[in-house]
Amino acid sequence: MIRFLTIFFFLISFYTAAQEEKSAFKKGEALKYRIHYGLVNAGYATLGIQEKENQYHFIGKGWTVGITNWFFKVRDQYESYVDKSDELPTHFVRNVNEGGYKINRDVYFNQPTKKARVEDHKRNTTKEFKIDNVQDLLSAFYKLRNSDIDTMKVGESIKMDLFIDNETFAFKLVLKGKETISSKFGKIPCYEFRPYVQSGRIFKEEESLTIWISADKNKIPVRIKASLAVGSLKIDLTRHEGLSHAFPENL
Repeated sequence: MIRFLTIFFFLISFYTAAQEEKSAFKKGEALKYRIHYGLVNAGYATLGIQEKENQYHFIGKGWTVGITNWFFKVRDQYESYVDKSDELPTHFVRNVNEGGYKINRDVYFNQPTKKARVEDHKRNTTKEFKIDNVQDLLSAFYKLRNSDIDTMKVGESIKMDLFIDNETFAFKLVLKGKETISSKFGKIPCYEFRPYVQSGRIFKEEESLTIWISADKNKIPVRIKASLAVGSLKIDLTRHEGLSHAFPENL
């Protein structure tokens, strides 16, 4: 059975924090998305930003609704603590329940010593892994939102190493062009990106994902489409609050 919200947070993970006054995001920002699996309204996901001392605290939640709850109930929560000084994660929380499949882990990153300590509360185990300037699923999203997308040319890519499930993966996001998307907020100019990911485990093929990012100073995902091993997903932005900049722009 497809793990809806794991896929969602995987998809959005392809988006440095600059000085705060130049940032694409700020404390108090909140985004909400609706997730469709085929013609079914499968669930929702939210992203929020808090601050704790010298760290950002990013929080992602996801849940299924309606008929999906009857055969595949999902209740997911992801949290990431990121040091503002070097823009790298220090702590990542993954607490998910997807159709009875449960994961409850804390990952503590020691970026200077290039080590990650993974505490698996379900299995009651602790393991250490070697890392080198890695991001987690949530920190990567916010790091890349502050990248200079506007100067990219078609065919150029953004690259990043992500630490997921005790492994480091290299990902790249290739700019395919620009497209205006019709949404509940009106017509929004977007950059169209194609993430290159490993096929077979979740996705149908290497190029099965497409992400549309608003071509403004906020740089938020407006729409995501994915072809899966079984069926397809469509994820749309339905609500936004506390954005750093006016949205949508340039209409």
